Amino acid sequence: MKETRSLEFKEDISASFLKTVSAFANFGRGTILFGVNDEGKTVGMANPDRAGLDLENRINDSIHPKPDYSIDINRRTGVIALTVFEGRYKPYLYKGKAYRRSDTATVETDQIELKRLTLEGENLYYESLPCRETNLQFEYLGMTLKQVLGIEEVTRDVLRTFGLIDHHNQYTIAAALFSDRNSFCGIDMVRFGDSISEMLDRETSAGVSILKQYDSAVAMFRRYYQYEKIIGIQRVNVETIPETAFREALANALVHRTWDVSSHIRILMFEDRVEIMSPGGLPRGITREEYLNGYISSLRNPTIAGIFFRLHYIEMFGTGIRRIQDAYEDQGTKPSFDITDNAIRVVLPRTDRAMELSSDAQSVLEILRRGVRLPSSELAKTLGWSKDRTLRLLNALLAEGMIQRFGTGRGTKYGR
Repeated sequence: MKETRSLEFKEDISASFLKTVSAFANFGRGTILFGVNDEGKTVGMANPDRAGLDLENRINDSIHPKPDYSIDINRRTGVIALTVFEGRYKPYLYKGKAYRRSDTATVETDQIELKRLTLEGENLYYESLPCRETNLQFEYLGMTLKQVLGIEEVTRDVLRTFGLIDHHNQYTIAAALFSDRNSFCGIDMVRFGDSISEMLDRETSAGVSILKQYDSAVAMFRRYYQYEKIIGIQRVNVETIPETAFREALANALVHRTWDVSSHIRILMFEDRVEIMSPGGLPRGITREEYLNGYISSLRNPTIAGIFFRLHYIEMFGTGIRRIQDAYEDQGTKPSFDITDNAIRVVLPRTDRAMELSSDAQSVLEILRRGVRLPSSELAKTLGWSKDRTLRLLNALLAEGMIQRFGTGRGTKYGR
């Protein structure tokens, strides 16, 4: 047994455990085992009943507001399990500070994290906060609303209906993001040559309406991944990367990114792929599996998402990733998704340059085409290969976007 992000060991009781209580209450359920040393060996507490009462008193006296927790005492082993549940009334402070888990350590939150916790505890979103600007212009939004919805004029009532003016009659941060001029970061797009040191084209769209940012990115995408071909007497538009997939990935980046971080969405355009990287990991409470399969839709910016939905930039909440995958359903290459705590990267490979498959690679794909997800060890056993040989092929197929990796560590599996 080892410590994890949600499990901590304490050989005895010291004040430091209260920082971890704050972390679990703020960022997700976790358990502290008292009477277990750092190596995971049970040593027990001398008087577990008294120790349990001491834990309860310390938490009630030191964490504000009072978190939700349970204490389970194993009198046979002398181990006390303190389980702390994620709370609704954040931030949960110990000595005036909020804490979070960083792998197996507990550290103090930074100012951005603390502000996010405060907003979450008040059931607010960053985009809904009032902005400092009082003289915003909405010419680009107005043009788009007229084209798509037939709205002739962007009045304050229209802005209020879309959630861009709050109940105090103030512009929100979301309003600033849709306005013609603002102080926010945007999208940095680069077209590379044979290497990342060779930049053939670059456009940065920032400080303007996010609708204009979206349109500018689509225009640059079309410049490099679409061309016209004459077939018979017809002129046909050919896509080397599905535009549907790019639009969904781009809209997701704008809708789900963290706007309180001064960082651009980055779109890297290569000969064989496009990479879209957006600041901010998954919305809280969403797992990688739920994100990829669209089981749950948790919106980080519901006002922005609502406007994008009404303008048909996104089809339905929570279906974007599945639509990206569907765009590649009949293709030899597949998109891939890299998710960290602070960023999401979507890789869209070209569909007209699938790798020439060796017989070994074809054997791997034939097994994974059956819809199953398998660990490398089971694939190696099925094929009668060494683990190193199997991993080399899996990594090659991953690099070409022909398979995906699911899970981490010992739970890693591979599939289509």
